[in-house]
Amino acid sequence: MSLTADIRDVLEQWSAPSGDQDHLRVLFAAYAGAHDEPGARACAPDHVTASALVVSAEHDRVALVLHPKFGRWLQTGGHCEAGDPSLADAARREAEEETGIAGLTIDPEPVLLSRHPVRCHEGGHHLDVQFVAVAPAGAEPQCSDESDDVRWFALDALPEPTDDSVRALVDAARSRLRGTPSPRPSAGVA
Repeated sequence: MSLTADIRDVLEQWSAPSGDQDHLRVLFAAYAGAHDEPGARACAPDHVTASALVVSAEHDRVALVLHPKFGRWLQTGGHCEAGDPSLADAARREAEEETGIAGLTIDPEPVLLSRHPVRCHEGGHHLDVQFVAVAPAGAEPQCSDESDDVRWFALDALPEPTDDSVRALVDAARSRLRGTPSPRPSAGVA
């Protein structure tokens, strides 16, 4: 299956945890269906991206990166690449590159969607498909060229500045990892 086929399949099949998230799913799916390569950076003004919240093996901490362009602590993620076979693989690749943690286990089912304005295309948006990745026991994140800092934070002690979309992602990941229904997030709706 190609990346484009996977994007379309994921967005058509995903069971959103709330009405707001289903609205985004429908919006993302329509966009993906209307473009030949919805995950390509060149797809403008919007394009599908993949991100992952990296969670410790004990499920008690998250690795966040201090993003140099935005000056905020965020989950890992970014643009899909032509060689990515799926959105989940793109999210895992980005997470491993940005944290230096090899051997992440990624849940192939997205946890949330987020639509946010970006600088790579004026007036454009990232249509971000967000996953949860679990690090191997004892893994320690390492800063990469793509971030000013990266470190573990307790789930209930996220750093500032961290925006509401990251907090919603942490809550949704916590619910997913506990096997309980996700809260009704509204973050990421624009």
